Amino acid sequence: MSAPTLAPAPAPVAVPAPAAPAGGPTARELLDFALHTAADADAVAALPLDPQGRTWIRLDGPAGSEAWLIGWPPGTGTGWHDHAESRGAFATARGRLTENSLAVRLPSEGWKSLELAPDVDRLRHLDAGTGRAFAEHHVHEVLNESPAEHAISVHAYYPPLPLIRRYSRSGPVLTLEHVERPADWQ
Repeated sequence: MSAPTLAPAPAPVAVPAPAAPAGGPTARELLDFALHTAADADAVAALPLDPQGRTWIRLDGPAGSEAWLIGWPPGTGTGWHDHAESRGAFATARGRLTENSLAVRLPSEGWKSLELAPDVDRLRHLDAGTGRAFAEHHVHEVLNESPAEHAISVHAYYPPLPLIRRYSRSGPVLTLEHVERPADWQ
């Protein structure tokens, strides 16, 4: 009787990396991307800095997200704004950024001016190597409060920004001033 013949072992099968959720990358995945990119010295060094105005380079974000490397001269900021239906994250690569935000979800439509409750303000300082993620309709302003040092940060959003709503603030009153579309900043 002859010995049984053994079939060769099947070839290993390449298993693809898990894809982003059907709804695109999560806020945590956007933050991971921002932190990783902020730690990339070559990417950060590629950004030209202007002593008077913010500069930016568009990046390839994860899984179809929109991403930016942004330079902040001393004393500059964004003003109050939101990113509409996009979730996002940002990380400081150099310097220190300050984020003032609102811990309340505002209605996305149908208002021009709102009086905010006294306990909705949040303040965060983000030194180099730190970042934060946020959900849709997050209202905030980001500032480089340094009198002398440039800051650099990485930002990522999903879905890519459909619009940015700009607000003014006087004490507890937040007023919608205007809406920007992608053609306004690209």
